[in-house]
Amino acid sequence: MATTSDVKVTLYWLEKSRSQRILWLLEELNVPYEVKTFKRGKDMLAPKELREIHPLGKSPVISVQSSATPKPIVIAESGMIVEYLCDHFGGDKLIPTRYAEGKEGQIGGETEEWLRYRYYMHFSEGSLMPFLVFKLVTDTMKSPPGLPFFLRPIPRIVAGQVEQQFVNPNLERTLDFLEDQLKSAPGGGPFFCGSKVTAADIMMSFPLVAANMRMPLKEKYPRMAAFVEAIEKEDGYKRAIEKIKEVDGKFEASL
Repeated sequence: MATTSDVKVTLYWLEKSRSQRILWLLEELNVPYEVKTFKRGKDMLAPKELREIHPLGKSPVISVQSSATPKPIVIAESGMIVEYLCDHFGGDKLIPTRYAEGKEGQIGGETEEWLRYRYYMHFSEGSLMPFLVFKLVTDTMKSPPGLPFFLRPIPRIVAGQVEQQFVNPNLERTLDFLEDQLKSAPGGGPFFCGSKVTAADIMMSFPLVAANMRMPLKEKYPRMAAFVEAIEKEDGYKRAIEKIKEVDGKFEASL
């Protein structure tokens, strides 16, 4: 595990982005860090200055520099950032035990908690966020700004068909699956891998907090609503939210 005495971690923060969970992780791991903020333009895209940090100009991005790395290491993609920080800064506490006792290194010897952890590290961006973003896009298509009044029914009809045939069925199936997963979580949850927060829960936090803000989950998905309530009570999460308010004025889990 790396010591933090000579390490400089910089988080490049873009408003209304998924950077919040990286802040939470940094707080959870007690890693000293600096935040550099960027504002979106009128087109809601990231400014070109962010492309000077990483060619894709997206957030979150971090840089890590120490005495062993004269040139900063730039890391993008939430999942890789989470895994890198956990690997080097004591993230073992956020990763379930991999093997059952006596089954170390064996295929099939993995614990249920660890298998869930690995799965949800990828599920957040690979399976959940795409459908939430599709839903946001179709909602936006229904009322495009600047469109003449007599043309407005056309995108509304097209977006409605896309939602009905593709977006809504897939999103509902995904949310139903998550509700069942939380129901069967080891030890009764309330987190996806059991009774303790893992790095996978940090990955899952943003899309479910954002979803809960757009379509309150409690009535149809009580366990997901309980998950959101549980993570919002975590001290590291609370510190991250206060930091967001400090650097950005307010917190909004925007899709």
